[in-house]
Amino acid sequence: MSRYHEVYRAWQTDPEGFWAEAAREIDWFEPWQKVFDPYAGQYGRWFAGGICNTAYNCLDRHLPARADQPALIYDSPVTETKEKYTYAQLRDEVAVLAGVIQDLGVRKGDRVIIYMPMIPEAVIAMLACARIGAIHSVVFGGFAAKELATRIDDAKPKLVLSASCGIEPGRIVAYKPLLDEAIAQAQHKPQQCLIYQRPIEEAQLVPGRDHDWSERLAAAKAAGRAAECVPLAATDPLYILYTSGTTGQPKGVVRDNGGHMVALKWSMRNIYGIEPGEVYWAASDVGWVVGHSYIVYAPLLHGATTVLFEGKPVGTPDAGVFWRVIAEHKVAALFTAPTAFRAIKKEDPEGQFIGNYDLSHFRTLFFAGERADPDTIQWAERHLGVPVIDHWWQTETGWAIAANPVGLGALPVKYGSPSVPMPGYDVRILDEGQKELPAGETGAIVVKLPLPPGCLPTLWQNDARFRESYLAEFPGYYKTADAGYIDEDGYIYVMARTDDIINVAGHRLSTGAMEEVIAEHKDVAECAVIGIADSLKGQVPAGFLVLNAGVARPESEIESEVVAMVRARIGPVAAFKTAITVKRLPKTRSGKILRGTMRKIADGEDYKMPATIDDPAILEEIAEALAARGLPAARS
Repeated sequence: MSRYHEVYRAWQTDPEGFWAEAAREIDWFEPWQKVFDPYAGQYGRWFAGGICNTAYNCLDRHLPARADQPALIYDSPVTETKEKYTYAQLRDEVAVLAGVIQDLGVRKGDRVIIYMPMIPEAVIAMLACARIGAIHSVVFGGFAAKELATRIDDAKPKLVLSASCGIEPGRIVAYKPLLDEAIAQAQHKPQQCLIYQRPIEEAQLVPGRDHDWSERLAAAKAAGRAAECVPLAATDPLYILYTSGTTGQPKGVVRDNGGHMVALKWSMRNIYGIEPGEVYWAASDVGWVVGHSYIVYAPLLHGATTVLFEGKPVGTPDAGVFWRVIAEHKVAALFTAPTAFRAIKKEDPEGQFIGNYDLSHFRTLFFAGERADPDTIQWAERHLGVPVIDHWWQTETGWAIAANPVGLGALPVKYGSPSVPMPGYDVRILDEGQKELPAGETGAIVVKLPLPPGCLPTLWQNDARFRESYLAEFPGYYKTADAGYIDEDGYIYVMARTDDIINVAGHRLSTGAMEEVIAEHKDVAECAVIGIADSLKGQVPAGFLVLNAGVARPESEIESEVVAMVRARIGPVAAFKTAITVKRLPKTRSGKILRGTMRKIADGEDYKMPATIDDPAILEEIAEALAARGLPAARS
């Protein structure tokens, strides 16, 4: 029996008591004066008056019991490198780098941009900033110079931590020229840069501004230089993480120290079912929120071992690399995006690689980041033989809004649903008139204020934009900008982003529901549905299909079958007549499909190249596929 309903009721009955109890899992230098101060900030602040340090809770406090336990496992198939850091070793590396950062003039409250690949130094850099109270802002390694310059101008960092290059399958991405160009473009000029030289490609350093990472670290170690943890207010910022804004100006999501630790520590045991000492792997990137929360902070707060993976789900070297990592490092739970599994399924539809590895330690697979279609979940269940749990959250929340809490006892799985709201989240469905909708009706998914610990208190130096973006449209609620419904059992169904709900002749239809049907076709590896402007109906849906490897049937035959499936399951009201086979779908580097950009291409509108796109060439392929069907191709 699951304890979920009992625990959720306990939160509803006494929210402050619930989070005060959870906060006892964290070490505080000074206790909070108020669990929740409703008059502080934009909607209230958690643990006001408390004094703490996130790096201390991730590392130092574990040393009496876990000094020799692995804290971080680095596994890089692209460089054929594996390293392990114990809690003691990781603490020492972090303390030395923190001292180097202080010696470069950085103090509590200063910003530091981290522009690095998936190497241990990126994790060490984040924790070193947290140790001394510097506010880090991680920018995905290899981001375009213009986008990096935008973030430099907004965060105004005193220091940039970077590396000479990143390594992708088949190519080296030089970071330093991109960083130099970004600094040249930016109005704000960081005073100094610390550059980690990777042996595969070293960078030219700018005299007077750039410092060699390894040289500075070696000198600090020789001198016995190591920084102590700086006491911080629970409400002080830990980091800024930029997320795409609809205006093109990125939004700097702020995360605080106290509430963030409390929520993430609670989530590791209760949502993910992980005990201290076990191995947990989030196959993401430190440039994204999943990397912040579940590669770096949550596992270390909990005393678990975290895996840092520099590679891809396919091609480094094959579609069995995930199973190799799970087997070799005895991973108990994996958290990744559904798109990673779609890539694996496309290359190995029968799951033949899985049988090559001992996965006896592996208990649970978690999906998030993109809606998990039932077909992908069932494929993973069938071939892995473990529970597959979809859950839903956002950069803004930092941890799950809805999940199936394995640690409390799993609830029955309903395919297509990330299950139920977690404690702290009072989720409602509202219509455009702000009226609450009954079970089963689709509307805007909102969360009643206040948001729980761990969620953003505001945007970096922009309270007005925070209110406008998230609080203004539905007063008293946080707007998720997702659309969906809640069923009679309280399960949430996230069907699409609000702007992916299409209006076909007055009928509001979910693109997610159509994608769910298409994904069931045995030859379809992944798909995306968008609404295309239509002079008669307003919008009509179009489906884009990527087929499994080795499919030899005519594409037109599969497309006809897909159209028939959607019309049979959703009905003629969907007006679904267009299915287009493409080689691949345009995605962000975190695996989200760029449906909005695809829609602009289909409607012949101008569009801006998304900063987070994994491969810009895919947009040309989409434009060509649309043009072959007589649909307009836009100018970028």
